[in-house]
This record gives sequence, C-alpha cells and structure tokens, in this order.
Amino acid sequence: MIIPTEPIGSIPRPAELIAAWEDRRTGKISAEQFDQIADTALRDTIRRFEETGSPVITDGEQAKPSFATYPIEGLSNLASDGVVIPFEDGHTRQLPRLSHGPFRYGACASQYLAAAKRMTTLPVKQAVISASALSLLYVSEIPGYSREAFLSDLVDEAAADIRQALEQGADSVQIDFTEARLSLKLDPSGSLLESFIALNNGVLDRFQAQDRSRIGVHTCPGGDRDATHSADVEYAGLLPALFRLHAGRFYIQLASEREPQSVLDIIRRNVGPEQRIFVGVIDPINPVVETAEQVRDRTLMAAQYVPPTQLGTTDDCGFSPFADDTSTSRDIAFQKIRARVLGTQMAAEDISRH
Repeated sequence: MIIPTEPIGSIPRPAELIAAWEDRRTGKISAEQFDQIADTALRDTIRRFEETGSPVITDGEQAKPSFATYPIEGLSNLASDGVVIPFEDGHTRQLPRLSHGPFRYGACASQYLAAAKRMTTLPVKQAVISASALSLLYVSEIPGYSREAFLSDLVDEAAADIRQALEQGADSVQIDFTEARLSLKLDPSGSLLESFIALNNGVLDRFQAQDRSRIGVHTCPGGDRDATHSADVEYAGLLPALFRLHAGRFYIQLASEREPQSVLDIIRRNVGPEQRIFVGVIDPINPVVETAEQVRDRTLMAAQYVPPTQLGTTDDCGFSPFADDTSTSRDIAFQKIRARVLGTQMAAEDISRH
C-alpha cells in the first residue's frame, strides 16, 4: 500500500528574496538582479524539499508575487481599486481591477515549472490560479469589452496555462480555488459558488479524461499571515458542489478543522469513484510542528471514510501564498513537510499490515 503525499505549493521565501521583491517594485534593483536572487532561493528550496524525502515537490512559488496574481504581474490594463478580501485578523488583500480589454495572461505557470525541473529529477507539481479567482478582476462593465467576452478570454487563458504545464511535464497541476469557501460568505445562497463551479468546469472540459486525472483542485479557508478569510463557513455548503468539478484530484484542508470527522463524512457521501482525495494533515498556520505519529493518526482516521486506494495526504494550504508573508519560517515549513512524509508512510504501513 502506497498513499501518495504532496505539498500544496508555496514555501516561505528567504529574507533576501522578500527584500528583493520590494527593491524590484521600487526600482532599486534590476530585473536581472532580482532573477539571480530568486534563482538562489529556488535552488535552496528544491534542495530542502529533496531532503524531506517528499516524493513530489513544487518550486515553492518563490518567484511568484502571489499564488493568485502571477498571470497578471506587470500588465498595463489594470487599476489598483479592485476587490478587497478581508481576513479574520483585520488585514486585507486587494486585487487589481481590469480597466480595459482584452484580457491576456502576462505570465504562465509553465515558466516556473521549467525553472524547477532544471534543478531536480523528482516529479514536480505545478499550482495555477483558478479562472473563478481571476473573474473577480472584472468589477464593472467595461465599454467595448463585455463580461461575456472577458470570461471567454479568461477560460482560453486558464486552459492554456494548465495545458502548457502538462505538456512541459508537470506531474500534476493543482488549481487553487481558495475563493470557493469565501464565495459562500459573500453569497450564502450559493449562486456565486455555482457560477464559479460552472466557470471552472468550462476550463476543465477543455481536457480529456486522461489529462483531468492529473488535474486537481485545492480548497481551504484562505491562509495569509496566520489568518484565514472564511474558516467560519461550514464545509457542508461547499463540498457537494466542489465534487461536481470535473477534476481527478481534490486537495482539502482538514488538519485545522474543528470537526474533521464530520468533514470526512461529507466527503465519503459525495466523492466519486474516480476521484482521489488528498486530505490536509498539516496545519501551516499553527507554529507547532506536527509529529509523524499525529500525521499517521490523521491519515488513518481519513482512511475510515475514504478508500485507501483513493486517499492521499497534503498540507492544509501553502505556507506563504503571498511573497511578503513572513509569519512562518522556512525551517518550520520543511519540518512540517518532513513529518507529513514520514507520517503518511507510517499510515500506509499500518494499513498494509491490517
């Protein structure tokens, strides 16, 4: 019995890279100087990932400004007054607003994948942002560029982002759909969530079943500076809709849930036979490093609800989804990843014995 285990994506950036982001923004360093610093951080991230024994790794999103905004970094048709996302501790993040069309990606995830693959022989998964998250860029009607035209362009760009990553050898592609839970906070009727599901299925339906088995969706209550934006929203309203997405893998935050068994029961009642469930067994927000035994026990609990042949483990969320987040250290992040790898192996061995 082998239970697959994968990271979600981001790893805390070293201090030099965090400073370089600000220096690049203010013009104190050139793009070439920034790339050199980011390359050093990526190389260290890959090395430390390999040392954890993780069978699958990521680039740690070291060179991304954030998990959500990498495709629009540097675009000229954006204004700063977009949607504001509040977090429970009072801080906010603000998306830009599309000022005029057409909408095109300025960067694709495959460029980050290519950089990571040059540095390792391990399988590399690639995180991409969901079409539904980027749909929030269109705030109000744009003369000469309807919302329908925007959504059509958006689906084209999001599908191309995934396809390029698959073609360049990504072990899997993970769609970050953290706004799913938030949508129920913004619109408890579920209409916004349903529109998000339909939009993301419009992207997923561009792929054949064989490719969709390598495409996953990640959901969590958001994580930034040790705070969340929608942990108070019950999973019961989200998960039945989530499993209507035409994806083969689902990465579900669970370790930080108050009643994980209730969530697992909802998963059991809604998961399809061809879907693999990666349950969160590591809480990136909690500074205490989990033991391998804790991870083992969380995995074995999940195996009571999800058939072991459909089960995997992961982290609840990325450790640093935004480039300026310093709330978690790199050392703690990799210690937690090591515990996940060891604990998952222990759970697999226990299941094999029984």
